[in-house]
Amino acid sequence: MSLKFLRLSWRKAFAAAVAVSLLAPAIALAAAAEPLPAAVRIAVVARTAPSGKTVFAGSAAQVASTGWLAAELGKLGVKLEWVPVTTNSVATQVNEAFANRSIDLAQYGDLPSIIANASGLTTRLILPGGSANNTYLVVPNGSTARSIKDLKGKKVALHRGRPWEYPFARLLEANGMSLRDVKILNLNPQAGAAAVATGGADAFFTLSDAFLLEDKKVGKIIWASKAPPQDWKMRAELWADSGFLKSYPQLAQLVVTAYVREHHRAAGAGGEDEYVRTEAAAGQVESVVRRELAGDHTPWQARWSPLFTASLRQHYVGEAAYAKSAGLIGRPLQVDSLFAPQFVNQALAQLKLQTYWSP
Repeated sequence: MSLKFLRLSWRKAFAAAVAVSLLAPAIALAAAAEPLPAAVRIAVVARTAPSGKTVFAGSAAQVASTGWLAAELGKLGVKLEWVPVTTNSVATQVNEAFANRSIDLAQYGDLPSIIANASGLTTRLILPGGSANNTYLVVPNGSTARSIKDLKGKKVALHRGRPWEYPFARLLEANGMSLRDVKILNLNPQAGAAAVATGGADAFFTLSDAFLLEDKKVGKIIWASKAPPQDWKMRAELWADSGFLKSYPQLAQLVVTAYVREHHRAAGAGGEDEYVRTEAAAGQVESVVRRELAGDHTPWQARWSPLFTASLRQHYVGEAAYAKSAGLIGRPLQVDSLFAPQFVNQALAQLKLQTYWSP
């Protein structure tokens, strides 16, 4: 899928929603009398479990399983609706759903969120943390490449515009290279895996599915983000439509509080084993999940931190600058306008967790 198609498809969907957005001033004036919506709609990455049941990934699975959020919303006469999106096109599905007002919140990646806001959408980051997946550089099993430097001029499969593009750019930069020094094959993860397995690509930059290629003996990992700074990992966080936040802050607060509750539970004793079991039940290979976590330099508790920190801001500043320089967005983006930390602050106060995580 081309970058031009991605940007145009989101903008087309956004343009279709302009007529609705023109009503925003009138809606704001009537906000005090506006009834609550029938449902709160949260888009999440979904998988098909071995049982055939649709299950969710990451902290959304934990929020869904406890039932606390659904119960609290139910007291207000509001339903909780999980909107599943597929792993091969999360960014496109979520950004188009935000544009046509078919979702209120989404747990998805940082770079697609930057692209969305630079393209005319107005979403806000309301809950950081909970997903700091490692990124991996994989080459065919018989390759002699031992580092990114050995791939200069070679074909690298990378799904452009996805959250792991920025870590790849950071890896290139750290080795005195740029995207111009490799031949990018813009392929989704499934196609990228097939390309490196069959020799159609000299390398593949991806997430923990890299271990599956090793298990099949068609690929080998020559670099992982476990040791470098947190900034080199893939971030996926909870974002909300800004209009939803303005109209229904009490509902947004319930959502954030539910997630912070689960982040706290996951970060505590036994949380890592429970996380592995949850991911395995959702269709992930348990050995892959355990290898993804093994040897990671990020402390387990810090992985689940919901705090808006200086390092978080710097990550988005750098990524927005990269998106502009790489042609993913057409205009500079001021990232401070993307953050809405008040909901996390309130949740931490409600749950008496103000000192649990360190900035």
